[in-house]
Amino acid sequence: MGTLVTLDLPVNSPVADLPWVITIGSLGDEEDWEPVVCGPYERAHALALAQAVVADEDLMAVVEPLLPRVDAEAIRDEIELARAGTEMPSTEGDQDIDQETRRVRPGRAPTEAEVRAGWVRIATRLASTPAS
Repeated sequence: MGTLVTLDLPVNSPVADLPWVITIGSLGDEEDWEPVVCGPYERAHALALAQAVVADEDLMAVVEPLLPRVDAEAIRDEIELARAGTEMPSTEGDQDIDQETRRVRPGRAPTEAEVRAGWVRIATRLASTPAS
């Protein structure tokens, strides 16, 4: 049985609307291979896909948001926040973001059509988001 690690977000967190990626790797040290990174997905799709993949195998999936940044300076700002021990810029109501680890059971993964529709919604949000 695999492990899923993700952020425990407060209700209505704006972070939930970001695109999300899944990083899947070995659960233990006995296997030596590079993790696989997939995405972007909507959060619900990322969680469901990760659960479906790791549920019956000794794998770990980390589901985390992408932070779309439009230039090098914005990326440098994120690096400085990370170095300072801050995962993401704090927005109202997000002070209680914690990392959650849980064992998973197989659930219904989204269909290809649902994932593709999610990509369209992500692309639309990214294209309409003002530069920060």
